[in-house]
This record gives sequence, structure tokens and C-alpha cells, in this order.
Amino acid sequence: MDRIIGIDYGRARVGLAQSDPLGIFASPVETVPAAKIIDYLQKYALRETISKFVVGYPLNLDGSHAEAAADVDAFLPKLQQAFPDVPVALEDERFSSVLAHRAMIDGGMKKSERRNKMSVDKISAAIILQAYLDKRK
Repeated sequence: MDRIIGIDYGRARVGLAQSDPLGIFASPVETVPAAKIIDYLQKYALRETISKFVVGYPLNLDGSHAEAAADVDAFLPKLQQAFPDVPVALEDERFSSVLAHRAMIDGGMKKSERRNKMSVDKISAAIILQAYLDKRK
């Protein structure tokens, strides 16, 4: 079954999300150390067909590239080299962490659990992917 993978790339950790087979809903999957992300995705691709990557792209409020955009720019060629046949889309990730925290609060997560940055990263990836999926409709 085809899946679209959402990626919230960070220098230390990478949050991942996946679409359902119909490409309607995004779900958080995992947070992986940045150094192991390509290996993780290659193993994932053995279980599921990846039809597209949606990578969160850091922008400032004025639309200019945020400082973290350089990290994403360095990651993209590695992703495309490892998966040359899988298209990559960039999605504005402004406010994804804020929305992730809000989703965790609304979902009843305890304060101690909300401090776990690994949870924030994968929920942010799901928010980025869901924004992309919603725009496609």
C-alpha cells in the first residue's frame, strides 16, 4: 500500500508521520536520530511503498528561510540519493511545534509527557503531512 511520509527534520532528531493508504489522514510514526534517518526509511520502504516524501521547510514569519532551513537543505540531497524515484514536496512548517503542543494538551497528555521532544517531533511531522494532504483535496 502506498504511503506518503511526512518528515520534520532537525539536526538531532527527525519526526516521522505516514498517511493512510488513501492519502487522507496523517498519523505520527516515530522520532529517529538524524544520523539514522536514511537507514530507518530504507527499512520502512521494505514494508511499505513510499509514494512521496513531504518535508517540513522552516520559514520565518515573513516567508524568508529560517536558520534551520540550511539543515533541511543539506538533508534533501541525501534523501533524493537514497530514494531517487520518490518525489519530494516541501511544506511550510511554521507553527507546527506550537500546534503539536496544542494537540497534546487537547488530547489530555500530561505535562511531563509534553516535555518529551520526541513526541513533539513526530506530532509535528503529522501536522506538516496533514497540511499537505488537506491542500491536495
